[in-house]
Amino acid sequence: MVQRFISLLLVCFICQNVLGQNITVDSQSFTPQQLIEDILIDSDCIENVTVTNVVTGNFANGQLSYGYFDGTGTTFPFERGLVMSTGQLFRVPGPNTTLSDDDAPGWDGDNDLEVALNETNTFNATILEFDFTSITSQISFRYLFASEEYQENNSNTCIFSDLFGFLIRPTGSTDPYTNIALVPNSNTPVKVTTVHSGIPGPGGCPPINEQYFGSWNGANTPINFNGQTEILTATATVIPNQSYHVKLVIADEFNARFDSAVFLEAGSFELTRDLGPDRLIQANNALCENETLIVDATIAGNNGYDWFRDGVLVQSDPVGCTNCGTYEITQAGTYNVEINLDGNCGAIGTITVEYAQNPIVFNSTLSECDFDQDGLTTYNLFDGEIGLTNNNQNLGIVNFFLSQSDAEMNINPIQSPTTFENTTQNQIVFALIENISNCTSIAELTLSTSNNSLNIPTLEACDFGDLDGITTFNLDAVSLAIENQIPAGATINFFTNEADALSDANPLPILFENDSPNSQTIYVKVDDGNSCYAIAEVNLVVSFTPEIMEDETIYYCSNTFPETIRIIGGVVNDVPNNYYYQWQLNGQDIEEDTIEIEINDVGTYTVIVTHPNGCSSSRDITVLPSEIPTIGPIDVNGTDNINTVTISALGNGDYEFALDSEDGPYQNDNVFTNITPGFHTVFVRDKNGCGVASEVFSVLGFPKFFTPNGDTQNDFWQLDGVNFQRFPNLQVFIFDRYGKLLVTQDSNSSGWDGTYNGNLSPNTDYWFTANFGDGRTFTGHFALKR
Repeated sequence: MVQRFISLLLVCFICQNVLGQNITVDSQSFTPQQLIEDILIDSDCIENVTVTNVVTGNFANGQLSYGYFDGTGTTFPFERGLVMSTGQLFRVPGPNTTLSDDDAPGWDGDNDLEVALNETNTFNATILEFDFTSITSQISFRYLFASEEYQENNSNTCIFSDLFGFLIRPTGSTDPYTNIALVPNSNTPVKVTTVHSGIPGPGGCPPINEQYFGSWNGANTPINFNGQTEILTATATVIPNQSYHVKLVIADEFNARFDSAVFLEAGSFELTRDLGPDRLIQANNALCENETLIVDATIAGNNGYDWFRDGVLVQSDPVGCTNCGTYEITQAGTYNVEINLDGNCGAIGTITVEYAQNPIVFNSTLSECDFDQDGLTTYNLFDGEIGLTNNNQNLGIVNFFLSQSDAEMNINPIQSPTTFENTTQNQIVFALIENISNCTSIAELTLSTSNNSLNIPTLEACDFGDLDGITTFNLDAVSLAIENQIPAGATINFFTNEADALSDANPLPILFENDSPNSQTIYVKVDDGNSCYAIAEVNLVVSFTPEIMEDETIYYCSNTFPETIRIIGGVVNDVPNNYYYQWQLNGQDIEEDTIEIEINDVGTYTVIVTHPNGCSSSRDITVLPSEIPTIGPIDVNGTDNINTVTISALGNGDYEFALDSEDGPYQNDNVFTNITPGFHTVFVRDKNGCGVASEVFSVLGFPKFFTPNGDTQNDFWQLDGVNFQRFPNLQVFIFDRYGKLLVTQDSNSSGWDGTYNGNLSPNTDYWFTANFGDGRTFTGHFALKR
């Protein structure tokens, strides 16, 4: 039992040790020339290999940032090769338990890398540059990118990345470099931010080119980086026998933190022959059924070609063969070609080919309506698409053709398939149909005709608004009228003319406003599936609508209550007896149905005038209250010609004012100024016609002189604006300049004649005091002139 337990422990230890093995690195055993020529390339077909420049970090311990790596016996995808890092080489091997995070004094970035990748601010650039010559037109090598910037479930992965590039151009050229370290089938540089799986949480990001991301690395990973890509291939097209310059460069960006590395597989720098893009269903470029593809691997020279499908030799063309180097692919698989170049070295090429199924299509019939029953009409051939494809949304019609042969060769398509006019009854046209893989099939479309009759009543609508013969018709009424005459589930559309109906062009809205006054004919089309069931005329008639007066506002004089006033329905341009009437007061029906009614209530009266055809018009008659005014106190402020008279008018009306004449002129202001002394009459009139009220008032004043000479002009002096009725207790006392009382007058006095005790008073000034008997007094002086 003890022996078995020890054996089990030993087995577990061995398993753990194998699984936990890490790659090893070596910066001393190989010169840069050997790393490039003997490790990376290792081929006699690549000539004139010369390393021209090397840049590494100047570390105090003498470490380099590049060197040889060996992954034999580990889980790392490459057994051996060249590694370049942005940190010290000894930090590259696993386990992944420390942060690779180095810097070195004066370790700059690289301008060529920044230009090629359109980036800035690089640091710690490791560079290996070399020249080479190829005898073929294409070279490639395999690589893998790893980085501490890969941080699982951390949004930094979405933001930060170190940079690397494989830059190439003709030797001696000053043209910009071409970067061949790209995401497959794109021009996107490979970086942490362009190749990763999804990052969840705040600041996270969706996966980008996830199919090219290898893994997040745990502690037992054979390299000391948090994540890595899948194995990728860099490919360049070159001119045979011309020297090219390659610059392999990797650098930190923005700062020296979180190092990265790129691993280049030993011996993978190969001559290749481009056989064209893979033909894949996912890429929508797969081959179609019965389609063949001739791939060409021909390279000038006395060469041999061995072709393999899924690793099995399918064709061998020996060295020295003529008219060889091509292969016709007739079935799916991964095809490889090994090219023996003049018996000395080789090149390879590969292509993967998949076959997509041709579309499954169906012969179908498209029925369109035929007005004259001659079997000829106009078709929108695309209306047959549902039947031809069985409504498969992944299929589409390329075009229609008059013959099977034209469809097979995709020539002479029908030029106007949306307005195609058949030339024979039940004519057959041919549809070329493709799927998303661009594979095609042909189906027949038989063109038949039909025209079922529909019983459609005239659609009438009242003419509202301007009564111009234009109104809005609800075409749903037609749909309801024919729903029992058509197949269940049929679709109904309306058009202004027959041509639009046939081609389904410019369908009308359900709420349609006619553009031909008073009447118009439109067309209803009923489709049963993808076929026309019927097209019929729909007659639209704009029904006569009563023409009546506009809304108005009138007034009822409440002072005349219970007298009534008359309001009318207001029909114009016709005999009022031709209509029906309905009256409302404040929105409530009243028992009135006559042309006119007598009313003595205020409010809003609505009259609805209806023609025998059912069309109605209405108008509102707003009746507002008003009344004759009641004149209140009249305020006279001032005497003689300097005064203000304010009239107070009471009542529910809109009033205007006039002085001394009922005929006016009237003013809106109730204030009059500088009225001559004496008696006046004010007239207050209701603007709404409810009457005029008047009142007499007086303005006190006196003559400044009088001339008692018997010529009947100014022979007497007395106050203006007084009489017995207004001032029954008035007493006026007249004094000479010495204060002697000469005369006493009252309201009935005819005035002073200028005498005292029968003698003529002298020409001079005299003074007066008027007592009104209510505490008010009025004083002044005047002159006597003979």
